[in-house]
Amino acid sequence: MSQAIADPAGRLPADMDDGQGMGQPGGHGHGRASFGMLAIGAVGVVFGDIGTSPLYAFRETFAGHHPIEPDPLHVFGVLSLVFWSMMIVVTWKYILTIMKADNKGEGGSLALLALINRKTEGARWTAPLVLLGVFATALFYGDSMITPAMSVLSATEGLRYLDPRFESVIVPIALVILVGLFAIQSRGTERVGKLFGPVMIIYFLTLAALGLLHVVKMPSIVLEMINPLNAVRFFVTDGFRAFVAMGTVVLAITGAEALYADMGHFGRKPIGIAWGAFVLPCLLLNYMGQGAMVMSVTPAEAQTLIRDPFFLMIPDMVRVPVVILALFATIIASQAVISGAFSLTQMAIQLGFLPRMSIKHTSASTAGQIYIPVVNWGLMIAVILLVLFFQSSSSLAAAYGIAVTGAVTIDTILLTVLVFSVWKWPLWRALPMLAIFFMVDMSYLGANLLKVPDGGWVPLVIGLGIFTLLTTWSRGRQLMRENMAEGSLPFTIFARSARSSAARVPGTAIFMASSPDGVPSALLHNIKHNKVLHERVIVLTVKIEDEPQVTEDRRIEFTEMGDGLYRMTLHYGFLEETDIPAVLRASPVCGGTFDMMNTSFFLSRQTLLTGKTPGMALWRERLFAWMLRNSATAMEFFRLPTNRVVELGSQVEI
Repeated sequence: MSQAIADPAGRLPADMDDGQGMGQPGGHGHGRASFGMLAIGAVGVVFGDIGTSPLYAFRETFAGHHPIEPDPLHVFGVLSLVFWSMMIVVTWKYILTIMKADNKGEGGSLALLALINRKTEGARWTAPLVLLGVFATALFYGDSMITPAMSVLSATEGLRYLDPRFESVIVPIALVILVGLFAIQSRGTERVGKLFGPVMIIYFLTLAALGLLHVVKMPSIVLEMINPLNAVRFFVTDGFRAFVAMGTVVLAITGAEALYADMGHFGRKPIGIAWGAFVLPCLLLNYMGQGAMVMSVTPAEAQTLIRDPFFLMIPDMVRVPVVILALFATIIASQAVISGAFSLTQMAIQLGFLPRMSIKHTSASTAGQIYIPVVNWGLMIAVILLVLFFQSSSSLAAAYGIAVTGAVTIDTILLTVLVFSVWKWPLWRALPMLAIFFMVDMSYLGANLLKVPDGGWVPLVIGLGIFTLLTTWSRGRQLMRENMAEGSLPFTIFARSARSSAARVPGTAIFMASSPDGVPSALLHNIKHNKVLHERVIVLTVKIEDEPQVTEDRRIEFTEMGDGLYRMTLHYGFLEETDIPAVLRASPVCGGTFDMMNTSFFLSRQTLLTGKTPGMALWRERLFAWMLRNSATAMEFFRLPTNRVVELGSQVEI
């Protein structure tokens, strides 16, 4: 079994040390918000990425790095590919199938991994799946960098159709917008977020109206788009170009994986209804309109129109408001991706793949509104570099798609395990569906690999870099836990010897421990140097479960060891905030109530040493040590009162 990130049982690393994990409070409020409001909210957040695809997807297929002649064979073939991609990948695979696999309401690759792990009781063969899920997470971070750059650049380029003088300042304008977007993250998006849904509804209606203007001139385009034979004819007649076209057709479904990842915020049914009844028809109408516009003119005019069909399909009288609306839509799409990166980071921290970070709540009433400074500024720097390096959305399109197709393919692999191991589907039901999903996914992935020399290497390099960080942290934590467990004194032996080896002083002492077994080093050092024990001593372990929230009746587990010594475990879901004082104040256990002014918290601060037989390559140990030094403080993570915390140092070999 791989030793990179799974523990010896093949489980996700759930139990945390003094400072692992921080999430959002449980519950998303589905019951408090009406179905209609959730659907409107989903339109504003979930579909921003896929909704801005008409700005560039059709253009890049015909006028991108591998140009295609805009003749009936190719136009009808591409439209058919777009239609069936949306039906198979978005509707069938995500809306109707994968979104049924919710981890108590939550979605996304990590939540799906935790679900599989829980349902299969941590089977050893899940370790490779954990690696795949972590790589999908790493690819999402790459997508979080490319999406804002691609979306905002593509909309800003529309300004050239308002005034040619904008041509020379498109990149500076895009940079100003992007820097401004990241700069306001610390203030939260609760107020402006209420406008996202209405703005995106107007935007989608505009997409549909623009498409209808041209579809009415060529109604037959509807049948041509839904006819799968046009896609087949494209491959039979011009196979290589059809295969290459798959690499840009996939741009029409970027953001499909976001439907699943955002399920916890809006619910499966509101997202499904919003897609099928509103978003999908609007998108299809716009793509059909672009195709009809190109097909209703002479070949020479078609060559001109295909260079930017979205902006050239806009009537002159409404060009200004539509271009501005498209710009707002791309900003909203970028905001959704940035918020998604924050949510994914908090989940990765809880599940043990990232060190603790400073997580700020930007709303007192909305639990999911969080801000992570390190992630925010890291994304901003990456986005700025991407814009400066590629300069145009057409150049950036080569880098777009690989991250999405990789994540979508990994989701299909995880779905395969889910279908057979959790849902127990018979072969006759599962194999045909999975075969279609894999055929489509591998076609997209293969076509996108052709774009690696042109810029597709960017998300791969980003993904591999972040994958290295995630696996190095998880492996390093595992080595630390194993090392500390080897030299740990059994708690029962300590409890017997402590009665006579130390004086007792008034108050409560809580010693944080990464493992529910053994004595934490802070407690041993306290006895060794101070030679005292408090009247009430609690060894506390925080355990993160493979589910989003834990019910209050399962929150606290404790054992009385006698003579004022207790062993306590607090259970949290991977989306819950680990506020220890709040739980203790509300729970009079272990000998009475907890007065924070008479309670001291003792934490261990480890200094890493390289062992005689290193558990990781030396460069990975140095990377892990750097991540450990720069992680956020345990006091902030656990919400501990700063004037009641004592840190005792120890040395650990890995």
